[in-house]
Amino acid sequence: MGAIPVTILTGFLGSGKTTVLNRLLRLPELDGAVVIVNEFGEVGLDHLLIEASEEQFALLDNGCVCCTVRGDLVATLAELDRRGRDGALPRFTRVLVETTGLADPAPILHTLMAEPELASRYRIGGVVATVDAVNGSATLERHPEAAKQVAVADRLLVTKTDLVAGDVLARLEQKLAALAPTAERLIVSHGDVAAADVLDIVAFDAGDARVLSWLDAAGARAADHDGHDHHGCGPGCTHHDHARHHGISSCSFVIDEPVEWAAFARWLDYVAALRGEDLLRMKGLVHVAEDPERPLVLHGVQHVFHPPVRLDAWPSADRRTRLVFIVRDIPREVIERTLAKFAAIDAGRIGSPASALEQA
Repeated sequence: MGAIPVTILTGFLGSGKTTVLNRLLRLPELDGAVVIVNEFGEVGLDHLLIEASEEQFALLDNGCVCCTVRGDLVATLAELDRRGRDGALPRFTRVLVETTGLADPAPILHTLMAEPELASRYRIGGVVATVDAVNGSATLERHPEAAKQVAVADRLLVTKTDLVAGDVLARLEQKLAALAPTAERLIVSHGDVAAADVLDIVAFDAGDARVLSWLDAAGARAADHDGHDHHGCGPGCTHHDHARHHGISSCSFVIDEPVEWAAFARWLDYVAALRGEDLLRMKGLVHVAEDPERPLVLHGVQHVFHPPVRLDAWPSADRRTRLVFIVRDIPREVIERTLAKFAAIDAGRIGSPASALEQA
């Protein structure tokens, strides 16, 4: 719980990511932060630099530390931690990583969860992706990297909205809602963002009390798109045209009965082993039969699942298990069938948020 949050700022080439970062660096909320960028030249930092502590690091006039990624992110974060402990750097309280425009953010999430050296000191603070309102629709259709950046994001910043007509923005919003129903979307003009727009994201893997409301909202947004069933997946799944969205989809599930944890964990291992490369993100709140008063919060990225976090109590009277998946080319029925088989759950007790709402 005391680990330093790492926020990932991603976005395709020309989407306004650097403009957003420059705005953030001028805000007092970034005091005590480390900002990792690809190269100094990509961000207009010259007027902020007051001393270079080595070739790789610089201290900004707002008190935060800026560095470039040279090689392995693991080595960079470990070195930051070491220098912070030794007093060679000012004490920092958060990290903001700005990726390249063609970067896949999933390996960064994977690194933060899988590397023991980092997992004890850092935690995922969220993924924020910028989307260009002018070229965003075409970019999502042509570039799988852009679609994946959007799909794994916790929050989307739609930039350059002042340059497009309302109908163009509406069409882009529809695509984003279909591709990333679990992500919050904010409209940004001229890169004008507040610190909370990037930093104030549900600490999903830390047992945040807001996790239940997030899951309910994410499931409801996914259910809103169930009518566009191009792949015969049934309710709860948001598959869309592969040519445009490169096979990326979201599926949400509600399970009425408590689950036996050993069997459920075995199912997670099975999915990660066989389809981990295509399991972009998974989040869930699980009603465990062995400890029914204390649900488990789950968070997985590709092959790796964060150690489950046990809440002290249910955040509401609703005690159903909720699962949200962001996947690539994994049909809903595969997830549902293996869930029933390996986790020993009656298939009739597995539904979508939409069907559960109808039953209620």
